[in-house]
Amino acid sequence: MQAARHVRLMSTSRSLVRSHVHAQKHFLTASTSRAQSSSVASTGAAASQTSPPPPSQGRWRSFLQTLGRVTLVTVIGASATFYYIAHKEKNPGPQLPFDPSKKTLVILGSGWGATSLLKGLDTGDYNTIVVSPKNFFLFTPLLPSVAVGTLNARSILQPTRYLTRHKERQVLVIEAEAKEVDPVNKTVTLSDDSEIQGQISSTTIPYDYLVYAVGAETQTFGIPGVKEHACFMKELHDAEKMQRRFLDCVESAAFPGQSDEEKDRLLHMVVVGGGPTGIELSGELRDFLEEDLKSWYPELASRIRITLVEALPNVLPSFSKELIAYTERTFKESDIEILTKTMVRKVNEKSVVLKGPDGVEREVPCGMVVWAAGNTSRQITRDLMAKLPEDQTNKRGITFDDHLRMKGARDIFAIGDCTTSSYAPTAQVASQQGSYLSRVFKLLAKKDKLEADLSHAETSEGAEKLKRQIDKIKLKPFHYSHQGSLAYIGSDKAIADLPIFGREWTSGGVATFMFWRSAYLSTLFSLRNRSLVAGDWVRVKLWGRDVSRD
Repeated sequence: MQAARHVRLMSTSRSLVRSHVHAQKHFLTASTSRAQSSSVASTGAAASQTSPPPPSQGRWRSFLQTLGRVTLVTVIGASATFYYIAHKEKNPGPQLPFDPSKKTLVILGSGWGATSLLKGLDTGDYNTIVVSPKNFFLFTPLLPSVAVGTLNARSILQPTRYLTRHKERQVLVIEAEAKEVDPVNKTVTLSDDSEIQGQISSTTIPYDYLVYAVGAETQTFGIPGVKEHACFMKELHDAEKMQRRFLDCVESAAFPGQSDEEKDRLLHMVVVGGGPTGIELSGELRDFLEEDLKSWYPELASRIRITLVEALPNVLPSFSKELIAYTERTFKESDIEILTKTMVRKVNEKSVVLKGPDGVEREVPCGMVVWAAGNTSRQITRDLMAKLPEDQTNKRGITFDDHLRMKGARDIFAIGDCTTSSYAPTAQVASQQGSYLSRVFKLLAKKDKLEADLSHAETSEGAEKLKRQIDKIKLKPFHYSHQGSLAYIGSDKAIADLPIFGREWTSGGVATFMFWRSAYLSTLFSLRNRSLVAGDWVRVKLWGRDVSRD
């Protein structure tokens, strides 16, 4: 019995051992399978991480990296160039002193003609003297923008000394008014008319060559009240005066208790003159109204009216008919009234008397009149012409020959608005005349040097050689090349009339406005002015125009 129990126990033990061994084999098999699966998964993940990206993704990443490098290099290069030019303009180097052996060149004026001449003049050839009542150059095409606060007044000024201090030889800049020119004795009499004067406020200086570029005054045609009551648009103080008066009209209209009739009068602005200046000023006033005054004077904005008066049958006579029609449509959409074939008979303190095409005179109430019509000669110009009555017979201005020499005075060159010719009195004409004279004076200096060498020639052979060289120096006549006309008409639109490949190309709209801005930026004389003007445009776009009044 015990033997049988012992056999059963042995059999049970063997069964348990077999079961335990089988379980161990199953566990080892499962572990091995999981390990192999985990290894395969890890290997697959690693393979997926190290596999190359798709071709399109690689090209895009390479493009972005290249673009980033190019942008970084461009920004650093542009910043370094900007700093170098600004530092150079701010820190001029040493200059040569006046040389008694050199001839004296006197330049009267600091406008477009005189400044263009200074820019291209080799002062190493002359002792140069600049005489002007203003010690700066004014970029007049942007003057209407100053009048409404789009640009700061200082942004379009270029001090004359900024230009002359970078010349090879010293240039004497005298802030004074030229009172008299003596073409016989070759002298100029000057006077300091500023508020603060020293012990000496008047002097007379001699010249060998004189460049007469004194500009012109605003033509009033003898109409009563223009000088007393109208604002001009020719000098910087004119734009600043107009800005103050315009804001004064708005603030007076906002005064409590003002009648509707008086508000309408105060907020009626009349611009006289349908040329580029009058058109641009009207457009700038419209922008001021739409972009700023409607926000700060909502109760008055709807009452502001702008009227443009022109005596001719249409505005912008120097532009094509298509651009004239486009300007008139734009003004009509902007609620700017254009009165053509209408003359101003009188300007009163609170009104202007107009004579329309029907011949009937009517008095129009207004708060301000801006006069932008015509030029006339200064008194010093009329006095100079009176000294040469046989040669200067045109009462509108100085006449000159093909080399811009004043007729009757061989050593005087006349350029700009003080002259009369077939060219329009524009900044473009004066600028080209000044650039032409800089080349003329280079040739004259070369000729003067050869003539001085000829007077000291030791041999006849050397003298003949010098004579041949002198005969080869020929002054080419001045030829004006019209580069086109631009005008801003408001609402971020401009018009352009440009000669391209011998044909007239006309354009108007927003794209032309961008071209107008870029063209004016490139025309400015210095990096300083370009930076200031561009900064003002950005400032106005972000924060608007300043409506405060001092």
